Amino acid sequence: MSLTTASMDFPAHAVAQAAPKMDPLHHFQVVKDVSMSLFGIDISTSNSVYAMWISAGLVMLFFHFAFKDPKTIPGRLQSLGEIGYLFVRGMVDDIIGEKGRPFFPYIFTLFFFILFCNLSGLIPGSFTVTSQLIVTATFSLAIVGFSFAYGFYLHGKRYLKFFVPSGVPLLLTPLMIPIEIISFLARPVSLAVRLFANMTAGHTMLAVMFLYVISLPWWGAWLPFGFTVIFTGVEIFIGFIQAYIFTILTCVYINDSIHMH
Repeated sequence: MSLTTASMDFPAHAVAQAAPKMDPLHHFQVVKDVSMSLFGIDISTSNSVYAMWISAGLVMLFFHFAFKDPKTIPGRLQSLGEIGYLFVRGMVDDIIGEKGRPFFPYIFTLFFFILFCNLSGLIPGSFTVTSQLIVTATFSLAIVGFSFAYGFYLHGKRYLKFFVPSGVPLLLTPLMIPIEIISFLARPVSLAVRLFANMTAGHTMLAVMFLYVISLPWWGAWLPFGFTVIFTGVEIFIGFIQAYIFTILTCVYINDSIHMH
Protein backbone atom coordinates (compact mmCIF):
# COMPACT_ATOMS: atom_id res chain seq x y z
CA MET A 1 0.00 0.00 0.00
CA SER A 2 1.39 3.41 -0.93
CA LEU A 3 1.82 6.26 1.51
CA THR A 4 -0.93 8.20 -0.25
CA THR A 5 -3.41 5.34 0.08
CA ALA A 6 -2.52 4.87 3.75
CA SER A 7 -3.12 8.55 4.39
CA MET A 8 -6.57 8.27 2.81
CA ASP A 9 -7.50 5.20 4.85
CA PHE A 10 -6.33 6.61 8.19
CA PRO A 11 -7.17 10.25 9.02
CA ALA A 12 -4.33 12.39 10.30
CA HIS A 13 -5.94 12.95 13.69
CA ALA A 14 -6.34 9.18 14.22
CA VAL A 15 -2.66 8.61 13.47
CA ALA A 16 -1.71 11.44 15.82
CA GLN A 17 -3.79 9.93 18.60
CA ALA A 18 -2.38 6.44 18.11
CA ALA A 19 1.29 7.48 17.90
CA PRO A 20 1.76 8.66 21.51
CA LYS A 21 0.63 5.25 22.78
CA MET A 22 3.93 3.79 21.57
CA ASP A 23 5.94 6.66 23.04
CA PRO A 24 7.71 5.57 26.27
CA LEU A 25 7.48 9.17 27.55
CA HIS A 26 3.75 9.44 26.94
CA HIS A 27 2.85 8.39 30.49
CA PHE A 28 4.85 11.35 31.87
CA GLN A 29 2.64 13.92 30.15
CA VAL A 30 0.41 16.05 32.36
CA VAL A 31 -3.17 15.99 31.08
CA LYS A 32 -5.68 18.50 32.44
CA ASP A 33 -9.06 17.19 33.45
CA VAL A 34 -10.95 20.22 34.76
CA SER A 35 -9.67 23.70 33.95
CA MET A 36 -10.03 26.15 36.84
CA SER A 37 -8.39 29.38 37.95
CA LEU A 38 -8.45 31.37 41.18
CA PHE A 39 -7.38 35.03 41.09
CA GLY A 40 -5.45 34.35 37.91
CA ILE A 41 -3.72 31.26 39.34
CA ASP A 42 -4.22 28.01 37.45
CA ILE A 43 -5.67 25.44 39.87
CA SER A 44 -6.81 22.96 37.25
CA THR A 45 -7.00 19.29 38.15
CA SER A 46 -4.92 16.84 36.15
CA ASN A 47 -3.54 13.32 36.26
CA SER A 48 -0.61 14.71 38.28
CA VAL A 49 -2.95 16.17 40.91
CA TYR A 50 -4.93 12.93 41.12
CA ALA A 51 -1.74 10.93 41.52
CA MET A 52 -0.67 13.12 44.45
CA TRP A 53 -4.08 12.75 46.07
CA ILE A 54 -3.90 8.99 45.65
CA SER A 55 -0.37 8.82 47.09
CA ALA A 56 -1.37 10.93 50.09
CA GLY A 57 -4.45 8.77 50.60
CA LEU A 58 -2.39 5.57 50.45
CA VAL A 59 -0.02 6.89 53.11
CA MET A 60 -2.93 7.74 55.41
CA LEU A 61 -4.63 4.40 54.81
CA PHE A 62 -1.41 2.51 55.46
CA PHE A 63 -0.80 4.09 58.85
CA HIS A 64 -4.49 4.03 59.72
CA PHE A 65 -4.67 0.25 59.32
CA ALA A 66 -1.15 -0.25 60.73
CA PHE A 67 -2.07 1.37 64.06
CA LYS A 68 -5.84 0.93 64.07
CA ASP A 69 -5.63 -1.84 66.64
CA PRO A 70 -2.08 -1.72 68.09
CA LYS A 71 -0.89 -4.83 69.86
CA THR A 72 1.99 -5.61 72.19
CA ILE A 73 3.16 -8.25 69.71
CA PRO A 74 2.67 -6.41 66.41
CA GLY A 75 1.48 -7.98 63.22
CA ARG A 76 3.15 -7.50 59.85
CA LEU A 77 1.46 -4.21 58.98
CA GLN A 78 2.03 -2.73 62.42
CA SER A 79 5.65 -3.87 62.31
CA LEU A 80 6.16 -2.08 58.99
CA GLY A 81 4.60 1.07 60.41
CA GLU A 82 6.78 0.96 63.50
CA ILE A 83 9.90 0.31 61.43
CA GLY A 84 9.07 3.31 59.24
CA TYR A 85 8.47 5.52 62.27
CA LEU A 86 11.70 4.47 63.99
CA PHE A 87 13.66 4.80 60.75
CA VAL A 88 12.69 8.43 60.19
CA ARG A 89 12.93 9.20 63.93
CA GLY A 90 16.48 7.86 64.01
CA MET A 91 17.36 9.92 60.95
CA VAL A 92 16.14 13.12 62.59
CA ASP A 93 17.82 12.39 65.93
CA ASP A 94 21.15 11.44 64.36
CA ILE A 95 21.42 14.44 62.03
CA ILE A 96 19.60 17.28 63.79
CA GLY A 97 19.47 16.10 67.38
CA GLU A 98 17.06 17.12 70.09
CA LYS A 99 16.27 20.42 68.38
CA GLY A 100 14.96 18.54 65.37
CA ARG A 101 12.02 17.00 67.23
CA PRO A 102 9.58 19.81 66.25
CA PHE A 103 10.32 19.10 62.58
CA PHE A 104 9.79 15.35 62.85
CA PRO A 105 6.10 15.35 61.70
CA TYR A 106 7.00 17.27 58.54
CA ILE A 107 10.07 15.15 57.75
CA PHE A 108 8.12 11.96 58.46
CA THR A 109 5.31 13.05 56.12
CA LEU A 110 7.77 14.16 53.44
CA PHE A 111 9.59 10.82 53.42
CA PHE A 112 6.50 8.65 53.10
CA PHE A 113 4.77 10.93 50.61
CA ILE A 114 7.77 10.87 48.27
CA LEU A 115 8.20 7.12 48.82
CA PHE A 116 4.58 6.35 47.93
CA CYS A 117 4.73 8.70 44.92
CA ASN A 118 7.81 6.84 43.69
CA LEU A 119 6.34 3.37 44.23
CA SER A 120 2.80 4.09 43.02
CA GLY A 121 4.28 5.25 39.71
CA LEU A 122 5.37 1.66 39.06
CA ILE A 123 1.75 0.52 38.77
CA PRO A 124 0.85 0.14 35.05
CA GLY A 125 -1.36 2.98 33.88
CA SER A 126 -0.49 5.22 36.84
CA PHE A 127 1.32 8.57 36.83
CA THR A 128 4.73 9.19 38.40
CA VAL A 129 4.44 12.52 40.23
CA THR A 130 8.13 12.70 41.12
CA SER A 131 9.05 12.46 37.43
CA GLN A 132 7.79 16.05 37.06
CA LEU A 133 10.53 18.63 37.59
CA ILE A 134 8.03 21.27 38.71
CA VAL A 135 6.93 19.00 41.57
CA THR A 136 10.42 18.14 42.80
CA ALA A 137 11.54 21.76 42.33
CA THR A 138 8.62 22.98 44.45
CA PHE A 139 9.57 20.58 47.23
CA SER A 140 13.25 21.52 47.13
CA LEU A 141 12.67 25.30 46.95
CA ALA A 142 10.28 25.09 49.90
CA ILE A 143 12.80 23.11 51.96
CA VAL A 144 15.85 25.25 51.15
CA GLY A 145 13.84 28.48 51.47
CA PHE A 146 12.48 27.43 54.85
CA SER A 147 15.90 26.41 56.18
CA PHE A 148 17.35 29.76 55.10
CA ALA A 149 14.47 31.75 56.66
CA TYR A 150 14.62 29.67 59.84
CA GLY A 151 18.35 30.28 60.12
CA PHE A 152 17.76 34.03 59.96
CA TYR A 153 14.96 33.69 62.50
CA LEU A 154 17.25 31.95 64.97
CA HIS A 155 20.50 33.82 64.44
CA GLY A 156 19.66 37.09 62.74
CA LYS A 157 22.52 38.68 60.82
CA ARG A 158 24.96 36.22 62.40
CA TYR A 159 23.53 33.61 60.06
CA LEU A 160 25.47 35.26 57.22
CA LYS A 161 28.60 33.79 58.78
CA PHE A 162 27.33 30.51 57.37
CA PHE A 163 28.73 31.69 54.02
CA VAL A 164 32.18 32.32 55.49
CA PRO A 165 33.91 28.98 56.14
CA SER A 166 35.74 28.83 59.44
CA GLY A 167 39.52 28.67 59.34
CA VAL A 168 39.83 30.31 55.92
CA PRO A 169 42.63 32.92 55.67
CA LEU A 170 41.43 36.50 55.44
CA LEU A 171 42.93 36.95 51.96
CA LEU A 172 40.90 34.03 50.60
CA THR A 173 37.60 35.20 52.11
CA PRO A 174 36.52 37.33 49.08
CA LEU A 175 37.04 34.24 46.92
CA MET A 176 35.33 31.75 49.23
CA ILE A 177 32.16 33.76 49.90
CA PRO A 178 30.92 33.65 46.26
CA ILE A 179 31.76 29.95 46.11
CA GLU A 180 29.72 29.29 49.26
CA ILE A 181 26.80 31.34 47.92
CA ILE A 182 26.82 29.44 44.62
CA SER A 183 27.01 26.17 46.55
CA PHE A 184 23.99 27.20 48.63
CA LEU A 185 21.98 28.24 45.56
CA ALA A 186 22.80 24.90 43.93
CA ARG A 187 21.07 23.02 46.76
CA PRO A 188 17.50 23.24 45.42
CA VAL A 189 18.71 22.49 41.89
CA SER A 190 20.57 19.33 42.85
CA LEU A 191 17.81 18.24 45.22
CA ALA A 192 15.11 18.62 42.56
CA VAL A 193 17.03 17.27 39.56
CA ARG A 194 18.34 14.18 41.38
CA LEU A 195 14.86 12.89 42.23
CA PHE A 196 13.34 13.94 38.90
CA ALA A 197 16.13 12.40 36.79
CA ASN A 198 16.19 9.07 38.63
CA MET A 199 12.43 8.60 38.46
CA THR A 200 12.21 9.63 34.81
CA ALA A 201 15.13 7.45 33.67
CA GLY A 202 14.03 4.34 35.56
CA HIS A 203 10.39 4.51 34.59
CA THR A 204 11.28 5.24 30.96
CA MET A 205 13.43 2.11 30.89
CA LEU A 206 10.52 0.09 32.28
CA ALA A 207 8.19 1.58 29.66
CA VAL A 208 10.61 0.66 26.85
CA MET A 209 10.91 -2.92 28.12
CA PHE A 210 7.13 -3.18 28.43
CA LEU A 211 6.69 -1.97 24.84
CA TYR A 212 9.02 -4.73 23.69
CA VAL A 213 7.00 -7.27 25.68
CA ILE A 214 3.68 -6.33 24.06
CA SER A 215 5.07 -5.80 20.55
CA LEU A 216 7.16 -8.98 20.15
CA PRO A 217 5.67 -12.46 19.58
CA TRP A 218 5.31 -14.60 22.69
CA TRP A 219 8.42 -16.66 21.96
CA GLY A 220 10.55 -13.49 21.70
CA ALA A 221 9.01 -11.56 24.60
CA TRP A 222 10.49 -13.67 27.38
CA LEU A 223 13.83 -11.83 27.48
CA PRO A 224 12.39 -8.28 27.75
CA PHE A 225 9.80 -9.62 30.21
CA GLY A 226 12.60 -10.96 32.42
CA PHE A 227 14.39 -7.61 32.25
CA THR A 228 11.11 -5.87 33.13
CA VAL A 229 10.79 -7.95 36.30
CA ILE A 230 14.41 -7.25 37.26
CA PHE A 231 14.12 -3.52 36.54
CA THR A 232 10.92 -3.35 38.58
CA GLY A 233 12.79 -4.71 41.61
CA VAL A 234 15.61 -2.24 40.99
CA GLU A 235 13.13 0.64 40.68
CA ILE A 236 11.48 -0.28 44.00
CA PHE A 237 14.92 -0.08 45.63
CA ILE A 238 15.72 3.21 43.84
CA GLY A 239 12.36 4.66 44.87
CA PHE A 240 13.21 3.98 48.51
CA ILE A 241 16.78 5.28 48.15
CA GLN A 242 15.66 8.51 46.48
CA ALA A 243 13.07 9.17 49.19
CA TYR A 244 15.79 8.51 51.78
CA ILE A 245 18.30 10.85 50.10
CA PHE A 246 15.73 13.62 49.69
CA THR A 247 14.74 13.32 53.36
CA ILE A 248 18.24 13.05 54.75
CA LEU A 249 19.33 16.17 52.83
CA THR A 250 16.29 17.95 54.26
CA CYS A 251 17.56 17.04 57.73
CA VAL A 252 21.05 18.29 56.81
CA TYR A 253 19.72 21.65 55.62
CA ILE A 254 17.61 22.14 58.75
CA ASN A 255 20.60 21.16 60.88
CA ASP A 256 22.71 23.79 59.09
CA SER A 257 20.12 26.46 59.83
CA ILE A 258 20.07 25.51 63.54
CA HIS A 259 23.74 24.87 64.23
CA MET A 260 25.29 26.96 61.41
CA HIS A 261 27.62 24.22 60.22
